[in-house]
Amino acid sequence: MNDPEPSHRPGALYRDPAAPVDARVRDLLSRMTLREKVGQLNQRMYGWDAYRRTSRGFELTDALYAETERFAGLGALYGLQRADAWSGVDHGDGPGAQDGAALADLVQRHVVERSRLGIPALFVEEVPHGHMALDGTVLPVNLAVGATWDPGLYEDAAAHAAAELRARGGHVALVSALDIARDPRWGRTEECFGEDPYLAARLTESLVKGMQGTGDRFAADKAAVVLKHFAGQGATVGGRNSAEAELGPRELHEIHLPAAHAGVRAGAAAVMAAYNEVDGMPCAGNRDLLTGLLRERWGFDGLVMADGLAVDRLARITGDKTSAGALALNSGVDLSLWDEGFTHLEEAVERGLVSEESLDTAVARVLRLKFRLGLFEQHGATAAFPARGREVSTTLARAAVTLLHNDGGVLPLGPGISRIAVLGPQSATTAHQSGDYTAPQRPGTGTGVLDGLRRLAPPGVDVRHVHGCALTGDDLSGIPEAVATATACDVAVLVLGGSSARTPDTDFAANGAARTAVSEMTCGEGVDLAGLRLGSAQYALLDAVVATGTPTVVVLVQGRPHAVPATGAALLTAWYPGPWGGEAIAEVLLGLAEPAGRLPVSVPRSVGQLPVYYNHKDIEYGGYVDESAEPLYSFGHGLSYTSFAYDEPRLSGHTVEVDVTNTGDRYGRTVVQVYLRRLITAVWPRTLELCAFEGVGLAPGERRTVTLALALPLGVDADVGPLARSGTVEIRVAESARAALTAVPVVLHLRDLGDLGDLGDLGDLRA
Repeated sequence: MNDPEPSHRPGALYRDPAAPVDARVRDLLSRMTLREKVGQLNQRMYGWDAYRRTSRGFELTDALYAETERFAGLGALYGLQRADAWSGVDHGDGPGAQDGAALADLVQRHVVERSRLGIPALFVEEVPHGHMALDGTVLPVNLAVGATWDPGLYEDAAAHAAAELRARGGHVALVSALDIARDPRWGRTEECFGEDPYLAARLTESLVKGMQGTGDRFAADKAAVVLKHFAGQGATVGGRNSAEAELGPRELHEIHLPAAHAGVRAGAAAVMAAYNEVDGMPCAGNRDLLTGLLRERWGFDGLVMADGLAVDRLARITGDKTSAGALALNSGVDLSLWDEGFTHLEEAVERGLVSEESLDTAVARVLRLKFRLGLFEQHGATAAFPARGREVSTTLARAAVTLLHNDGGVLPLGPGISRIAVLGPQSATTAHQSGDYTAPQRPGTGTGVLDGLRRLAPPGVDVRHVHGCALTGDDLSGIPEAVATATACDVAVLVLGGSSARTPDTDFAANGAARTAVSEMTCGEGVDLAGLRLGSAQYALLDAVVATGTPTVVVLVQGRPHAVPATGAALLTAWYPGPWGGEAIAEVLLGLAEPAGRLPVSVPRSVGQLPVYYNHKDIEYGGYVDESAEPLYSFGHGLSYTSFAYDEPRLSGHTVEVDVTNTGDRYGRTVVQVYLRRLITAVWPRTLELCAFEGVGLAPGERRTVTLALALPLGVDADVGPLARSGTVEIRVAESARAALTAVPVVLHLRDLGDLGDLGDLGDLRA
């Protein structure tokens, strides 16, 4: 252990927890050497390389010793508790819920001892849908979260994930939130909240509130959020991962920035600069984006982290990694991820590529986050491990199940059903329910659809099972048995879909993305599709089971909207609902829960239709000769086991009111969706723009007035084009985007609303 200098002793201002955070940052920064400063901006090593498990417990590795010696400490450590096929960490050698906190404490004590000034490290973890660690609660993926249309429910789930992270000694959560799904061929579609900027903005706001809480200091069970990915990554050309994003300024500002703006306004601690370029400049080197817009116009004072190896990629335009690191820092990146470029920042300062003042600004942001998290006062875990993970995950999964069609009211499965055939490659497995970025699960964790139906079906109901076929490939050998079983039953539940499950034989890129799909992978980072079809055997199984004449309920477990014909009697999608998603699906099938989900994306008929998002420019496109140009199911669509009637909307100041009645004979939930349609405007308008929504549950015959505050999308940024602060618009209230096209409109003149700043607008991107 280094002998501490006087500055490390309790008398130093930065050691005083009662002192203002900014004063502590200035004091500590004034005591640091250039080498120590550079160390704070590096997040070089993989966390799983910092330890090994032995018969006596965990011990630290020479790799960690070398890394902490290199910069006399450690700025941040990525993935100390990450477990998956890429890291190679499993239950035999990695930290679980019982010993994760002890490992974090062991590493942190070493870091502090090696730091002359006693500076702790940030422990940065992947929390895409729950903490990606052994025994961490796996939540439904973001696309399923989008299907809930329930920001409050998601805020609760995000709070749970943060508490788990802090209970294991983690500090910073990397969470996908900012990508907008515009091309479902992209393998990371599952990480998007959907295709709409307003829906994504509302959920991003809930994410930040749930994980971080409020106030400048973090509570013991709250974690700092890094919002991924800033910005425009969802506009990837051809649906290919990390491809260029051909975005004009208006499209960038109207579609791809509102979620980030909402997250910044909610107080997000950090954002991650994306891989893609915007108008020729990669985000990690884009000063206009990271400094001009994010910091100067939006007033963001948090941390900017680069995506994995994104800084080194800049060497393609700068010529070497030292100048690449300088470009990233000067553009606004504060913290690297696995890059070599930031390790040369000391040299960059000496060569005049970076000023020490710019370096100090970045270091101050890193230190400020550490003080806000209380790391100088409490090195170890700060929260008890919460016990309600299964409940939180299942509740979210249940709310995401979306009923797309229900011919003849075959659902819910009623008392006349005595034999149920449960068929298909997703029917009896939990391995493919959880999406990408999922840690290995202990045997017996979770519930598949088959187990859910067997447990929840009424006594005496015979539930029979046949696998039928695999997720991928064209092996049809199991179909005859599936047909025979379906023929002998009253109803067939056919569970189809895709998988993002990685296996140890996956060929990984340097940043952890899959290079090629293996086994049954059809989705996830690096697994992009040229088409949107499932494995060919699944279509053969579908056709054969439907042809039996037995009413067939198709359930899709998927990470993107696949093109599946609506030939069954009913169709549901659950997206990737998490380990206990089978239980949630079974509840909906049996009528023990209502189908509450609504589509966060439009569902195409085929890949040839793309793009099919609802909020395209208002041009009267011609149809195709060989296929309809309309999506199979529109954004916002979802059926209930009851029916609802909407009266004509009424405007009152900055709100819209509508009376909604449950006209059926059972309880149900509808999502009241408010859309804007521009009539007279300074720029060519979009067909529709979502500007408010609210879920409402009603008993049979119940009538309720729903009041929604308008959050008008006002257009592009002031430096790009005119803001639509005047003009004539229609307000339309409906149950989906398609229904809104024919809903009774209310005409509104924006000038009559007066001060639009009172609306809490998520589309006005000015600071």
